[in-house]
Amino acid sequence: MLHTPPVEAFHSFIEREQRRFLAELTEWLRIPSISSLPDHKNDLARCAQHLAQSLAPLHPDRVEIWPTPRHPAVFASWNQAPGQPTVLIYGHHDVQPVDPISEWASPPFEATVRDGRLYARGATDDKGQVWMHLKAIETLQRCLGRLPINLSLIVEGEEEVGSENLIGLFREHSKDLEADVVCVSDTDMFQPGVPSICVMMRGLAYFEIRLQSASGDLHSGSFGGAVLNAATALSRLLAELHTRDGRIAIQGFYDDVRAVSEAERAAIRTLPFDAHIFRQQAAGAPDFGEQGFSPLERLWIRPSLDINGITAGFQGPGSKTVIPSVASAKLSFRLVADQDPARVESLLRAHLARACPEGVQLELTTLHSGFPYRAPVDKPVFSLAKKALERAFGRPAVFVGEGGSIPFIRQISDATGKPCLLLGFGLPEGNAHAPNEWLSLDNFRKGIESIALLYEELGRTNPR
Repeated sequence: MLHTPPVEAFHSFIEREQRRFLAELTEWLRIPSISSLPDHKNDLARCAQHLAQSLAPLHPDRVEIWPTPRHPAVFASWNQAPGQPTVLIYGHHDVQPVDPISEWASPPFEATVRDGRLYARGATDDKGQVWMHLKAIETLQRCLGRLPINLSLIVEGEEEVGSENLIGLFREHSKDLEADVVCVSDTDMFQPGVPSICVMMRGLAYFEIRLQSASGDLHSGSFGGAVLNAATALSRLLAELHTRDGRIAIQGFYDDVRAVSEAERAAIRTLPFDAHIFRQQAAGAPDFGEQGFSPLERLWIRPSLDINGITAGFQGPGSKTVIPSVASAKLSFRLVADQDPARVESLLRAHLARACPEGVQLELTTLHSGFPYRAPVDKPVFSLAKKALERAFGRPAVFVGEGGSIPFIRQISDATGKPCLLLGFGLPEGNAHAPNEWLSLDNFRKGIESIALLYEELGRTNPR
């Protein structure tokens, strides 16, 4: 007899209990766990303690708060299914600052439901998505009477400030964090109603360039036209970073870019991409990028280089006719599979050295870096996740990419030697780092159901 996963039982339980689920999440969202602001250090500790207490009714074998030099992480484990796979759940309990507070329609730490959305800081990034896993565990326990797989959970408090202590925790607690797959719910769906698994994320190489052409600013009447202007020199350097057709003009930059198959490109073309909506999301910015690739391909499978900021000379109100002696710019590269941030730094340094005018002092500083991630989609867990999403959402799930970077994803995968399943239920328009952050209540319910179905399927098929 063919086994049918208990979709109806899960669905009915979640529908019946969703009001309580939301009320519990609302209490956690009240804690202003802003990791980047020192004044909230105690709130981070309180947030971790609240989560640890919330885990107790789910009967884990262990619940621990792991201290770090900055903010604590919460660990829990359920080793209750001998011989079955182990999933490690990753999430974070810290949130972004709320500025500008005047743009919030309701207080950011008083969760409010409006028009099928839960508004609060952390609703989608990432407390709401962490809570889905907790409620999926409860759903399995209540509907099946047991957990069909083994589970571990780590919820850190430093994701929004770079996760600087996360890999240290993985090294220190390597045995505790062993798993067959790492499940991360901290990403977005492609569009509302389109269940998605993120299988590629770009890496990051972020730099500051500083040019100094003189020991001090000069009068443009006394020296203009006779000496080099640092702002002009910087402008020329920046203009030469791209060709007119949108390619990055750094010698050797594309040598390590992994070739993408026609099948992969064809899969991207099947996605319901609306150019008009994309242009609206991009605030009306004109099209730009590498010729021969669609916007999604440029975002997911091709690298990019952007100038993030330029500083030079007098920028206050009024006028001051100076020749700047110093000019600086910040640049971010988004990297794709097989590119190495250190090699990109080396190539950029060589390019700038060749192009920098004689007599100008050049400094290049690396600010941040992270490797790209490409999921091994041939692993069984990815097809099982697709199946679970389809059952919960009632339509086929899709593989998508992410143009941004979460550097620790690659680090976690390398540290555990296991794939990361990026199973996110946010939406691109959910204001994750902006005022009026929100989470779709429909996604909240279906996310819980999807996770429960995935864990049940993993236990039934045991695809290790």
